Amino acid sequence: MKNMDTLSVSEMEQLLSGSRKITFQIEDTAEKYKLIAAVLKAQRYAKLDRRGKGIVRRFLQTVTTTSRAQLTRLIARWMEERTIVRRPAVRPEFTVRYTAEDIALLAATDAAHEDLSGPALCHILHREFKVFGNQQYQRLAGISVSHLYNLRRSPAYRKHRVKFQHTQASKVSIGERRKPDPKGKPGYLRLDTVHQGRKDGKEGIFFVNSVDTVTQWQNIGCVETISERHMLPVLEAILHQYPFRILGFHSDNGSEFINKRVAKLLNKLLAEFTKSRANRSSDNALIEGKNGAVVRKHVGYGFIASEHAGQLQQFLTAQFNPYLNFHRPCGFAVLVRSDKGRVRRRYPSEGYMTPFEKLRSLPGWQGYLKPGITEKMLQEWATQHSDTEAARLMQKAKLDILKRVRLAI
Repeated sequence: MKNMDTLSVSEMEQLLSGSRKITFQIEDTAEKYKLIAAVLKAQRYAKLDRRGKGIVRRFLQTVTTTSRAQLTRLIARWMEERTIVRRPAVRPEFTVRYTAEDIALLAATDAAHEDLSGPALCHILHREFKVFGNQQYQRLAGISVSHLYNLRRSPAYRKHRVKFQHTQASKVSIGERRKPDPKGKPGYLRLDTVHQGRKDGKEGIFFVNSVDTVTQWQNIGCVETISERHMLPVLEAILHQYPFRILGFHSDNGSEFINKRVAKLLNKLLAEFTKSRANRSSDNALIEGKNGAVVRKHVGYGFIASEHAGQLQQFLTAQFNPYLNFHRPCGFAVLVRSDKGRVRRRYPSEGYMTPFEKLRSLPGWQGYLKPGITEKMLQEWATQHSDTEAARLMQKAKLDILKRVRLAI
């Protein structure tokens, strides 16, 4: 049909009510808009009554095969502007805040710190710029935790990065069977051992893991066996590395800790000795979490022969333990009580800090320090390297030692 804009309203109604089925098809959108505008103008749509407007609308909807909602919008535009012109699509263009160099730097920082949680890494990025003055971290210093995870999932980031066994209960009179209560004071330690496997009937080394309950200050040692002869010197070295006085010592019921020689050592330190209760896994949950998040994450599960314990002990004391305590943030829980009285743990972003930062946040923390340990001394150790620089130095030393002990990386 031609000259459809010359049809009257009655002719449009007859065409719509006719029994003969007629199919209309207009491919070009510009032609479709031109026809709609021409019909509306010829029929003086604005002056038509309600019935007439309805007939014109049904006619245009049939002829142009336009949806009812879209036709309503087009008529409203014609009523306002007396023309219908196809508008180009306007898509929002978002400003790119983090460049490819920032994403590469984020991946390198993640690799150095062994993929910490989002809040912990945000804290490190903030410290790199604010505390250590690394200008390359200027944009990343203000990144949110949620967007950090977005960048970790991005293709640009991926170009740079791709058995729990319960201890058997034993009845020993040494130590008090209860959960320790530090009352906000540093010096109450949790300890556990991590076995590095066996091969061809030969036992591997054992890591002795210790962490302070309040500050999460962590020191790790390494022994050939968990016998008293090997355990005691390393245990003394671990306790010596803590800058504050030892007030409590908590472990599971393993015989490597529950023995008279360890009890005698703790008596000299005037420290209370507690051990986990049966069927209360939360008593030593903090150190169990550190076993997986720190020891297994950095060393893995591969076999390490016992003759390499001395080399690993030197690495742990010189590089690894200082990194953990001065440069690796930890999450500190906030207890929230619901209306029903249930207590839940929440880990807000602002609650992430290094163990040294947590120690400094305690009221009167200088009073807990050992004789000979000063605030200035700890501050110098903390600022000797930036967080990521210390992580890279630690990673280099770790890879060197693991290659020497022929551990598969």
